Amino acid sequence: MDYATPMILPLLLITTIIPVFEGCDQSRQGCRIQEGQCLCGKGCYSEYRYSNYDECYKALKGRRFDFCAQGPCNHNGVCVQTSQEPGYKCRCAGTGYYGSRCETKCYGQNTTTKQEVPFECIVI
Repeated sequence: MDYATPMILPLLLITTIIPVFEGCDQSRQGCRIQEGQCLCGKGCYSEYRYSNYDECYKALKGRRFDFCAQGPCNHNGVCVQTSQEPGYKCRCAGTGYYGSRCETKCYGQNTTTKQEVPFECIVI
């Protein structure tokens, strides 16, 4: 008889059933516009602007204001609508830039200064 299995199963169920959203004050089920499509799921409250697919679809079709339609993100950053001002967030990871609109070039990680490296600039 394997005695480790009874200990692992409850831990596995807890980690599967209760998702952890790091850095979120609140999480919610909802939808957001990303790369011209409505994506629905669960995550940080601020990243899921719309309560359901219909609200998201209306926004996508121009019946609501789509902040991402203006293309606020530079250097191929991905725009995601949010419920917090200014109504969008630019995801800059992998672009070589950081900032609210992916406007600031990442500096080399092997510099001699003690500057903090923004997480968008970390290369793994």
